[in-house]
Amino acid sequence: MAEAADEAGSQFLILHELVKAARLKLSDDLWDYLTGGADSETTLRRNRLALDALALRPRVLRDVARIDCSGTLFGWKLRIPVVLAPIGSVEVFDPGGAAAAAAAAAGFGVPTMVSSVSEPGLEATAASAGGHKIFQLYVRGDAAWVDDHLRRAEAAGYEAFCLTVDTAVYSRRERDIAKRYIPAGRRRDLLGQDYQAALNWEDVKRVKSKLKIPLILKGIATAEDAELACKLGVDCLYVSNHGGRQLDHGRSAIEMLPEVAAAARGRAQIIVDGGFCRGTDILKALALGATAVGIGRLYCYGLAAAGAAGAARVLELLEAEIHTALGLIGAAAITDLDKTCVAAAAPVTVPHVLSAFPLLDLPERRY
Repeated sequence: MAEAADEAGSQFLILHELVKAARLKLSDDLWDYLTGGADSETTLRRNRLALDALALRPRVLRDVARIDCSGTLFGWKLRIPVVLAPIGSVEVFDPGGAAAAAAAAAGFGVPTMVSSVSEPGLEATAASAGGHKIFQLYVRGDAAWVDDHLRRAEAAGYEAFCLTVDTAVYSRRERDIAKRYIPAGRRRDLLGQDYQAALNWEDVKRVKSKLKIPLILKGIATAEDAELACKLGVDCLYVSNHGGRQLDHGRSAIEMLPEVAAAARGRAQIIVDGGFCRGTDILKALALGATAVGIGRLYCYGLAAAGAAGAARVLELLEAEIHTALGLIGAAAITDLDKTCVAAAAPVTVPHVLSAFPLLDLPERRY
């Protein structure tokens, strides 16, 4: 079985091939659900534009005979400094859902963050695979409801707990609305939305006081909120604009990252997601202060293409890209990266959700 899974993944030699395989397998409805953003999709495009507007600054004549691509998060050793981001309704891309993602992450050696609105659910996903797992919660009930999830997550063996804080109002995703398509998971997500809208800093303080494991806030976008979170002892700030799927005309994730990192001043670790598709993207984020980088759509392409083996192959190809880029900028390890490794540059492509894959060839199929 393992050999068959390895073979299923190894047929893909570049990330483009996984993206293409996913597109050809998914219906238009599911493809748009995966790749779309809010309203005009301006924030989504800015994620890619801002990444493309940064160049790497190579140093030469440095010993890179041995390159270490590994990172750490909460003291965990990560094969590469990447986290599988929480994806709602991930089961539409592979029947194994969050369990398939967890298996891919554990087998490769990175953590996975399990969404509270994904199947097969909190306990079943935790039991499905080893490796480091984080539970992410959308608040859909009162304090007792939240506390129940804290207890269950700790009992199931999750090693950190994440509150998503940038979804007080559910966004308008026009790709779906225009086709009158309502994903089944979205119907479920809207139940109890008022509790998410009412979430506030006092709730964060209360949750932090009850947890024995690290607390992450996902959706931090400003220095002001980073400061408030750090004062409450939040362990990790997750910089995110929800992949451009929440606030339209917001800033890109990589633009938000430096001010959040500066405000944190080392008091909290930092994860960032939002348009990160290539190994070079990941190095840019690490150079600007991230501890680890979340990937979402990217591993879903792998799941849709070839299940858990496809998601694992995404990670393998990212590792190869990271290794190459580190060597070519004169960095022997992730710890060698800092802000001197990047500089402003003119983008060379028109930004869109797949602009990181210029070789993608999908004749007669809409991107």
